[in-house]
Amino acid sequence: MPSSETCATPFKGCCTRPCSGRSGPVEAVLWAGLLKVVRERGGNGTLRGRPWSLPLAERVLMVAVYYRTNLTMRQLGPLFGVSSSTVCRVIQRLGPLLALEPVSRQSDAADRLWIVDGTLVPVRDRNVGSSSRNYRFSANVQVIVDADTRLVIAAAHPVPGTTADAHAWRASGLAEHCQGVTVLGDGAYLNCQMVVPHRKRPHRPLLPGEEADNAAHRKVRARVEHVIGRMKNYKILRDCRQRGDGLHHAVQAVALMHNLALAS
Repeated sequence: MPSSETCATPFKGCCTRPCSGRSGPVEAVLWAGLLKVVRERGGNGTLRGRPWSLPLAERVLMVAVYYRTNLTMRQLGPLFGVSSSTVCRVIQRLGPLLALEPVSRQSDAADRLWIVDGTLVPVRDRNVGSSSRNYRFSANVQVIVDADTRLVIAAAHPVPGTTADAHAWRASGLAEHCQGVTVLGDGAYLNCQMVVPHRKRPHRPLLPGEEADNAAHRKVRARVEHVIGRMKNYKILRDCRQRGDGLHHAVQAVALMHNLALAS
C-alpha cells in the first residue's frame, strides 16, 4: 500500500474537476486539506483498544474513493488489502467527519448572492426516498451555492423525492443561514423570500422588461446547476446504497471535497 506521502497521486482521480494541467503541489494541497480536516475532527480516535489496520491517510483515501467511484465494499477491500467489513467500519467512522461546516454570517452578507436549488439523488433505502418524477426511488437534497465563488454554502438533510422544493426548503432550516443575504431560486420557490423569475399569467404575456429579468435570472441561476452537476461526478450521488443518514453524510462530504478542490 502507498505511504501517507504518496496518497496525493491516487487521490488525483477523486477531485471534482479534470486534473489535466494542474500542478502536483496543488493536488498535494487538496489532499493535505482533506486529511487535516479529518485529523482535527478526531479521525484517529482515542488511540485506545485495537488499532486500525490502515493509517489515517489511507482510511481517508478509502472513503474518498468510495464516494468517487461508488464501488461496493467487497470491491474496495482488495484494493486496500482489508476485508469488506473493515471498509464498512471505516466509512461509517470517517464519513460523518467529512461533513461540510455551516458558513457563519459574514460582514459583507448584504453584498453576497447565494443560489438555492434542489436535486434528486437515487437511493436504495425506502425510508429515505420515494418514487419520484425520475422514475426511481430518490431523495430531494437542497443545496446553497455562492454565486461568485461557486462554493457550496450548505446542504440540507435529504427528504423524500416527492417533496416539493418549496416545502423541502422550509423544512430544511437553511433559511436561518441566509439572513441578510440575497437568495436566488427558480419558480418552485414562491413565497420563500427569494428572488424568483416572473411568472407568465394566462392570456397575459410577459413585458419586455420582465423577459430581460428572467433571462438574467436564468444566466445566474445556471451556476448552481453546474455545481450540482460537478458534485454528481461523485458516483455515490448517482445511486446511493447507504441507509439511514448515509446519504446525508455523503452529500456533506462531497460538498466539502468540492470546496477544497476549488480553494486549492
